[in-house]
Amino acid sequence: MADKKIKVPRAKMPEQDPDLRRRNFDEVPLGLTPEMAVLEASRCLQCKKPSCVEGCPVSVKIPEFIKLIAAKDFSGATKKLWETNALPAVCGRVCPQEIQCEGKCILGKKGDPVAIGYLEKFAADWERKNGSGEVPVVATKTGKKIAVIGSGPSGLTVAGDLLLKGHEVTIFEAFHKPGGVLVYGIPEFRLPKEIVASEVATLEKMGADIQCNTVVGASVTIDELFEEGYNAVYIGVGAGLPRFMNLAGENLIGIYSANEYLTRTNLMKGYLFPEYDTPIARGKNVVVLGAGNVAMDSARTAMRLGAASVKVVYRRSRDEMPARVEELHHAEQEGIDFVLLTNPTQFFGNEKGRLTGMECLKMELGEPDASGRRRPIPIEGSEFKIDCDLVVVSVGSNANPLLTNSTPDIALTQWGNIIGDSVTGKTSKKGVWAGGDIVTGMATVILAMGAGRAAATSMHDYLTMGW
Repeated sequence: MADKKIKVPRAKMPEQDPDLRRRNFDEVPLGLTPEMAVLEASRCLQCKKPSCVEGCPVSVKIPEFIKLIAAKDFSGATKKLWETNALPAVCGRVCPQEIQCEGKCILGKKGDPVAIGYLEKFAADWERKNGSGEVPVVATKTGKKIAVIGSGPSGLTVAGDLLLKGHEVTIFEAFHKPGGVLVYGIPEFRLPKEIVASEVATLEKMGADIQCNTVVGASVTIDELFEEGYNAVYIGVGAGLPRFMNLAGENLIGIYSANEYLTRTNLMKGYLFPEYDTPIARGKNVVVLGAGNVAMDSARTAMRLGAASVKVVYRRSRDEMPARVEELHHAEQEGIDFVLLTNPTQFFGNEKGRLTGMECLKMELGEPDASGRRRPIPIEGSEFKIDCDLVVVSVGSNANPLLTNSTPDIALTQWGNIIGDSVTGKTSKKGVWAGGDIVTGMATVILAMGAGRAAATSMHDYLTMGW
């Protein structure tokens, strides 16, 4: 029986044609049909000790929801997902399944793993379009109030879990729309904003109170939240302070941080100009510095904004590029050029202060550094120039100190990140937890959600049993 299942080929996700999608912001994957989803679900071996669940930071009940899809109970599959994941439509799109759940799938040892991400996306999308509108049932009210600071994946997960346990949850969001990095950082073609809005709406139906345009640390402090009657606080504000390279000419007009570039395009709808009056530079010869998922998002966005040429400049080789394999593949399909083993050294501009080009050095790989990747070493005398009129710097980000400056009794790392217990997320301040990028630095959506889930469990114990 197992051999028969292994012989069923893995589903191939239908996608927009690369020549068409490189100039539009419509979602690239078109989704599985019900027939494709049922067939793919039939490949699951329903292991008694599912290693795929071990690979999931939020412990989604993977075999159980897949079994329901195989039985054509699509609504039931979504409800099963909701038991452990408040954002299944998001996770099905942006999680690095290849190194998490699918990377642990037993079928992957001799062939292709079950397409868990495709099936999660299918179930959540089917429920949104065809379901009854039901939401998870919450427990009897406890009378406890929780403030969640930040409405990104970590904060939304904490909110969902604590709502299910019967607590009252208020989410404070600095921007005018909830969703955090899901709305300002990830482009429409990879994560449509209607998906995020739908997931957030589910939490609101469960009872979440979302207060936008509220900057905790400026308009209100954490101590004032306690004075207002909140019993516990969760900090999930991410790490949104842009990081630059401190190179000569970096202040020229035409050099963006990836944070600003993507926020203008996504949250502020710059790609829909003039329908949305958001200024956004549309370079013809664009260079993106970095090779993570954010860099791929920036490069693919630049192509869709009309660039004639988009180059990704990275100081290591293809094997060390940290972006998801699927994102690298999609970028190459769309005509993005990878300029590898190359590092910028300075930028050039004209008399008006506008960017005209950049100088680079060729690199070679030496011994592994602290990250485990081989260290890039400059090759003397290998300088060359790249002509460009727009550069997007995507080399990471730091913690914004606005909130922590107003909360001096929270312990921080030397880089300004909040120190949270590795298991529970507890901080040095009583009644306050933290998780996601503000603790770990830049990481994935699902790891932030995993931190949120652990913190929610610890917070519930605190609210019901004490610190």
